[in-house]
Amino acid sequence: MHPATVPPSQPPPAPLSPAETLEKITQLLNHLLPSTLSITCFASRWQVLRSKLASLKSLLSEISDSPHWSENPLLPPLLPALLSTLRRTETLCHHCCDASFSRGKLLMQSDLDMAAGWLSKQINDLELLLRSGVLHQSTAIVLSRPNPSSSKEELTFFVKDLFARLQIGGLEFKRKALDSLIQLLSEDDKSATVVAKEGNVSCLISLLDLNAHDSIRELAVHAVSLLVSAGDLPRKSVFEEGALGPLLRLIEYSSVPVKEKAAMAVEFITADTDNAWAISAYGGVPILIELCKSGSVTAQSHAIGAIRNVSVVEDIRIALAEEGAVPVLMQLLISGSASAQGKAANCISILASTSEYFRNLLLKENGLQRLLNLFHDCPTADTLEHVLRAIYALSASDTSHRILSGSTQFIIQIAELIKHGNIRLQHVSASLLAKLSISDSNKIAIAGCMGSLVKLMESVKPEGMQEIGAKALMLLLSVKSNRKELVRDEKSLMRLVQMLDPKNEVVSKKFPVAVVAAIMAGGSQGCRKKLVTAGVCGHLQRLAEMDVTGAKKALQRLSGNRLTSIFSRTWRE
Repeated sequence: MHPATVPPSQPPPAPLSPAETLEKITQLLNHLLPSTLSITCFASRWQVLRSKLASLKSLLSEISDSPHWSENPLLPPLLPALLSTLRRTETLCHHCCDASFSRGKLLMQSDLDMAAGWLSKQINDLELLLRSGVLHQSTAIVLSRPNPSSSKEELTFFVKDLFARLQIGGLEFKRKALDSLIQLLSEDDKSATVVAKEGNVSCLISLLDLNAHDSIRELAVHAVSLLVSAGDLPRKSVFEEGALGPLLRLIEYSSVPVKEKAAMAVEFITADTDNAWAISAYGGVPILIELCKSGSVTAQSHAIGAIRNVSVVEDIRIALAEEGAVPVLMQLLISGSASAQGKAANCISILASTSEYFRNLLLKENGLQRLLNLFHDCPTADTLEHVLRAIYALSASDTSHRILSGSTQFIIQIAELIKHGNIRLQHVSASLLAKLSISDSNKIAIAGCMGSLVKLMESVKPEGMQEIGAKALMLLLSVKSNRKELVRDEKSLMRLVQMLDPKNEVVSKKFPVAVVAAIMAGGSQGCRKKLVTAGVCGHLQRLAEMDVTGAKKALQRLSGNRLTSIFSRTWRE
């Protein structure tokens, strides 16, 4: 027997070019649209399908009029799927026109609904491409990223193309688009506004889903974290598109790098007080507290930053107490990074300033002593400021007030900050000094900061600095030796005289007037002579005539009633 002859295998047909595929789609549509008019069964479903086919025909006509449509890498992959959908729809049309076809009614309804769904998705993709404008320009495979000098139009087109790739393209297109988006946001903060306005932020947020591909999700959360860090408008856009919930889920269930980026994004989103309330709605408080306990150093810093942001909301403060946030704050003061320590101290200052309940909670956890330990060995000026503000807030407690007032070491340190710290540290240090009840010996020990306090009385910013400087200075002037030392300091005395000058409108006159009254409280002849020689009397006379608070009394202390007219006449002459 001869072996059976095996027919040679046929080579697969050559794939159609995009132009050929579009032509076949157009031909099929031209045949299919009139064919559906004669179908009588499932009339409502075929009416929906006919409407979608008509929309599709209009879109394809518009696409074919775009000179560069075939060069766009996003469109050709859509056409074979669209051709397949139309062929399935044509088959359904034949079945519904064939009276002898015995397919089940429910099954046919399901098939028609599926066809309508496919067409809807494909029409949406085509509309997206047309709306973005990317089909009207030659885009090659990858657009070059705009540089900072690029026009707004170039940047807008680039952003629209990126988001078209995110919505329509496959995995590789999405990955490249996200890489480009991350580079754009990293290099140019201003581009974030264009992304928020022109890009589909909702699409970007959808890529945070736990079911998304790991590599895409990691890139998406990175892009979101950069976007929210770039300004109010991008942050608002991301929040309003519902990013907070997915970001919190990523903190719960993702890898360490994703947790860090997600926590960073949550911190920036909650920095806007209008957004902070939403943390409770998504069950975010225990998630953030857990991240503070067990997260990486970077994740801890962002998590405590978010907790600090939301602690301004009363309802969330209650949740923080119930979920055990206070012991976590205490632990971060001891073992956290410099950034986490500063944010934890900031959070403590917010909580302690709201109510006695929180002050007691913090003190029970040894909060004051831990803050003092950190204060004595603070790593950065920013952390030091937050620690001082937390100590100031806790000083509202009688117990804390006594401890701080009796600590010579602490008092000397804040005096040094008044002399050598930046303006914010000077402000909070002077505020603490003015609030405490310190001994005369400690007032003498820190007399060296009086010149700095006089200088602070000239400061317009921060608000309240002039009053705080005056109060702290008057506290130290309750000691006779300090009054004598201040008037011996020629620079400070001249500053005081200049502040009293009615022509000097920068300084509120009631503060230097009160300081003069404090200097003269003991009736020292030496102090009186120094002040008179410096020219204080003339300014006080003028201020008394202007009815400045305390000026008349200070003038009386300085000159005595019987000499007032003499000093006044001498000044005028």
